[in-house]
Amino acid sequence: MSEHRTAQPSQGSQPMSRSDAGQATDEIARRSSWVLMWRRFRRHKLAVISLIIIVFMYVVAIFADSLAPRPPGDYAVDYPYAPPQGIHLTDIGEGDGLGLYVYGMDQEVDDVTWERSYTEDREDPHRLGLFVSAGEEYRFLGMFETDVRLFGPEDPEAPFFLLGADSAGRDILSRVIFGTRVSLSIGLIGVVLSTVIGIVLGAAAGFLRGPVDAVIQRITEVFMSIPTLPLWMALAASLPQSWTPLQVYFGITVLLSLIGWTSLSREVRGRVLTLRSEDYVAAARLDGASRMRVVRRHILPALTSHIIATVTLAVPAMILAETSLSFLGLGLQPPVVSWGVLLQEAQNVRTVMTAPWLLIVPSAAVVLATLSLNFLGDGLRDAADPYGGGQ
Repeated sequence: MSEHRTAQPSQGSQPMSRSDAGQATDEIARRSSWVLMWRRFRRHKLAVISLIIIVFMYVVAIFADSLAPRPPGDYAVDYPYAPPQGIHLTDIGEGDGLGLYVYGMDQEVDDVTWERSYTEDREDPHRLGLFVSAGEEYRFLGMFETDVRLFGPEDPEAPFFLLGADSAGRDILSRVIFGTRVSLSIGLIGVVLSTVIGIVLGAAAGFLRGPVDAVIQRITEVFMSIPTLPLWMALAASLPQSWTPLQVYFGITVLLSLIGWTSLSREVRGRVLTLRSEDYVAAARLDGASRMRVVRRHILPALTSHIIATVTLAVPAMILAETSLSFLGLGLQPPVVSWGVLLQEAQNVRTVMTAPWLLIVPSAAVVLATLSLNFLGDGLRDAADPYGGGQ
């Protein structure tokens, strides 16, 4: 006769009671949408890593003066096309002990081709240190004068090219760091301006409809129908040649903003058309709220997470646009330093053959920033999706 036994739950895994399940559900319901979005975002490991990289890049941009070993226009005419130097852990035997060193460089010039070649001079070590004097002063965050830089040789006159030098002996690492400030700021400022334009026009078209919607949609279609690259070139060529580099910088930022608002405007319009028929929007209008208040207090907050994700994905497009214009010679010009300007300076065959680091280093910066921003945008988009599942 077989015994009929009732399965008992193990001690380590007690089933959740109905009251506990109800409390958990209530706890999730009480959380704000931002908390739920952050919990979903943390599960996207690649997006979290990308966020760390982007924050690091913007920190580099803010503190570029202190992080760059040299000023971006500092010439070392004795070291054109100097190759990247290695860092050595060496005891030079004169009481300095172990530390980080770079060696000086000996040059040889071919009598036939006039090509320079460099070799390390082991008899000429230069000790590296933290918070060293670079010889040329700058204003730290615009507050006070200093010549201290985070890392570099203790001798300000020592050759120091961790990522090589260009044809004028300018340090590529320093120029890429300063280029980070310009390229990332153009992307960020351009996206802010285009976001404001896109939200205003999209919300007006979706909420007012009628003739306003028709006019805004026709303007949007005109901008979207023109090929992007010719439109960039036409607008960039229209900038006056007499403008200073700073004026060109703001001009490029504005013209990129005038092109980048169309897709966001269409998306905002579609969302507003959906939300304007919701019960809480109708209740606000019946309560006497003005159109502007309904849009500002009830419709736009519902679009916040989507707008954040869209903006994050738009920043790399702005960076690539500036890089493309500068590479074609229609964007920023020296002495302004950006990633596009660095690529434009390295676009001849001789440079690629003799000094490939001039092309590789700024290209790597563009690729890293673009991929990180795209992965970050993907993570934010998934986290902002209320139907993505999981809390």
